[in-house]
Amino acid sequence: MSVTVHPSAIVDEGAQIGEGTHVWHFSHVCAGARIGPGCSLGQNVFVGNDVQIGRGVKIQNNVSVYDAVTLEDEVFCGPSVVFTNVHNPRAAVVRKHEYRRTLVRRGATLGANATIVCGVTIGEYAFVGAGAVVTRDVAPHALMAGVPARRMGWMSRHGERLAFDTSGHARCTATGERYVLHHGQAVYEGS
Repeated sequence: MSVTVHPSAIVDEGAQIGEGTHVWHFSHVCAGARIGPGCSLGQNVFVGNDVQIGRGVKIQNNVSVYDAVTLEDEVFCGPSVVFTNVHNPRAAVVRKHEYRRTLVRRGATLGANATIVCGVTIGEYAFVGAGAVVTRDVAPHALMAGVPARRMGWMSRHGERLAFDTSGHARCTATGERYVLHHGQAVYEGS
């Protein structure tokens, strides 16, 4: 298995791309980028120098992953997801030394046109709905929607909405995995 780069894509010398990763039409991967194996970068994707992307990440069309963003393993970025890295940008003021780091934890999903304001951490297996604007940290397994994004429920690792009973327990309808509410957050208990 090898890396597949479409002829219209640009991969700058020095970029590290893992085995089995596909870089599609009109994408640009900068020299300092670190991309794991088995990823897919759709059409017109930009990956900055100070970016780390884990294993099995899927980035759909028209996504720019700017400097100071880390995507852990198996993150899904829907079409036109927006990342920022400067909190208060001005064209006439250089603020590259003020970048705020953004971390998207393993298995999280970012829906189409979601905006992730810099400086936040999105927890493992969280699910950010299409068009949501994330302005603060997101708990693991949280289902987020709206502007600004608010928690609307909880999601399983499989991507199913969890329905907790009165004792604070839930099962994924697709896999049967068990979850419990602990200190106001959904926690995976096992199969």
